[in-house]
Amino acid sequence: MKTTRMLGIIVLTSFFLAACTSSLASDAPVDQGLTTEVESPVQPTQIEGETPIDTQPTEIPLTGEPPPRGAEREFSTDFNKHTVSYTEVLSGGPPKDGIPAIDDPQFVDVSEADTWLNPVEPVILVEVGEEARAYPIQILMWHEIVNDAVGGLPLTITFCPLCNTAIVFERSFEAVVLDFGTTGRLRFSNLIMYDRQTETWWQQATGEAIAGEFAGAHLRFYPGAMISWEEFKTNFPDDKVLSRETGFRRAYGNNPYIGYDDINNSPFLYVGPQTPGELPAVARVLTVDLNDEAVAYPYSVLETVQVVNDSVGDQPIVVLWVEGTASALDRDVLALGRDVGSAVAYARDLNGLELSFTIIDGRIVDQETSSEWNLLGQAVRGELSGEQLTPVVSINHFWFSWAAFKPGTRIYQP
Repeated sequence: MKTTRMLGIIVLTSFFLAACTSSLASDAPVDQGLTTEVESPVQPTQIEGETPIDTQPTEIPLTGEPPPRGAEREFSTDFNKHTVSYTEVLSGGPPKDGIPAIDDPQFVDVSEADTWLNPVEPVILVEVGEEARAYPIQILMWHEIVNDAVGGLPLTITFCPLCNTAIVFERSFEAVVLDFGTTGRLRFSNLIMYDRQTETWWQQATGEAIAGEFAGAHLRFYPGAMISWEEFKTNFPDDKVLSRETGFRRAYGNNPYIGYDDINNSPFLYVGPQTPGELPAVARVLTVDLNDEAVAYPYSVLETVQVVNDSVGDQPIVVLWVEGTASALDRDVLALGRDVGSAVAYARDLNGLELSFTIIDGRIVDQETSSEWNLLGQAVRGELSGEQLTPVVSINHFWFSWAAFKPGTRIYQP
């Protein structure tokens, strides 16, 4: 009964978003994403095994299948080229751009954002070079996509509430910068984006182009950590935060998906492979995919052990977990959500030394030098003070979402 009521609220919310976009939006026209030549942005540090851009489409095995209902009226996409069956694509309720992306993001100082962000609220941290930015989930909840550039690197910051996936991609692709919007469609309950240059459809969970000109190609992932506002403002007091001045009127700070992450719930609009029974469908996991090996780290385990030394695809990594971050999908107000903590993964190799980490008296400490570390992979005390671990692309998912796209995943157990 509880699940039925909750899903009814979500359905009504979806139709509300679709209906209210035109009346609540600003009068400013939507940026149609003119082709832009790529300058020479700051390049991130990549660790061996991370997914590169693949601009050469893989084999396109599906032809002759009609596109999703109504799609040809809304999109100029070449639907003859696709890598998935269109029977897997469902309407989420809103039409194309019914959930409006943020194309001209504005930013405020930490001190200003602190007047409307609660310390436990989740934000997406993105760092490029010396520049760091926070993208509050209370805003991404209502927009799902922010097209931005950080430290000169064009990025799109995305969040799919139905899968709890906060994923950052590089937007530079084949010498142009792509701008992304929402299609209003879902596959395996996951957001399908489109680029405004070719109207190719892209799967958020995998970064794969699933229909259109670029079908079979992949976007490059960029590290983006979901952490608490307290963690961000403490470590980046002079950096910037996405502003609520988006050009749209939304109930920022409120959660339209009340109770969605109840462990006993079923995913909304999920039609796909049967979810493996090792974990509940909406169990939170942090996922790492390196060198053709995928591993899921259940939050239920991370909360107990707090530090995991592991190897994924022969790459030594560490997963760190700390308390103090609220669930965005629990209560009607984000700041009131239960504490689910934050988890982030890093390479354990540092200057030729392979570190191993442990918890001592509540502190993260490496066993080799006894230096102390924080959630952001920074050595804050000891011999290695000032050193920084290299982030690994690690993504929060609900188990059903990750398992649908990566069925051969290893589930970490201590």
